[in-house]
Amino acid sequence: MIRDITIGQFFPGNSIIHKMDPRMKLVLTFLYIVVIFMCKNFWSLGLMVASLIITVALSKISVKTILKSIKPIVILTVFTAIINIFYVNTGEVLVKWAFIKITTGGIFTAIFMVIRIVALVIASSLLTYTTSPTLITDAIERLLSPLKFMSNSVHTIAMMMTIALRFIPILIDEFEKITNAQKARGADLETGTLIERAKALIPIFIPLFITSFRRAYELAFAMECRCYHGGEGRTRMKQMKLEIRDVFCGLFIMLTTVGVVLLNINFTAVI
Repeated sequence: MIRDITIGQFFPGNSIIHKMDPRMKLVLTFLYIVVIFMCKNFWSLGLMVASLIITVALSKISVKTILKSIKPIVILTVFTAIINIFYVNTGEVLVKWAFIKITTGGIFTAIFMVIRIVALVIASSLLTYTTSPTLITDAIERLLSPLKFMSNSVHTIAMMMTIALRFIPILIDEFEKITNAQKARGADLETGTLIERAKALIPIFIPLFITSFRRAYELAFAMECRCYHGGEGRTRMKQMKLEIRDVFCGLFIMLTTVGVVLLNINFTAVI
């Protein structure tokens, strides 16, 4: 399961989404997350899912990669669905036995929440799939530039966020290596009770933490050797500028937002 976590990975490409200005992609991703929480019925949610499908198709990211981003949250989505099925008691009663009561409202709400969570994960993953860590850093720094009058550490904040995101796949790969090494030494990580399996992970997490601190020290030392001193006087190889495609993508999301508002008004809410 751990090897299927693809967040933080970048897949080079030549699609329209890859070529978009990273600042626009950050803003539109944040706007998408806000709008999808505005959805109150399946019509508005369906519109957001349709826009996401179009975006995935334009990004040319394989379906297998998209499914990998969903796989790690399967347990979370199932748990959320079960909670909503038994917690929401609106609508027609389908099953009633002792204290268990399942209604149409609970089932609809569970399906609604699962679709919303999956859409959020895919939309967030697309940002890192189609944008290199360097461009994400520059985009965050540019978007936070109005805060420079409050603090001079805007570049440092952007760099920290990007490094943390970039280290996710590196730590996952390191976790796999340590796990395989422990299994080769006879460690049993897949059988026993939950407590026994948790104790078996201790020989994995200790070297993982040590390796993480070592990598952080090596990165800091390498940046110091290259005379890195923050964003002051720093130049960029790629200059960011908005193109026509960015404007059209922004208009597309704005029209989708208007559609969501209208659909929320004209149809009955699920939640």
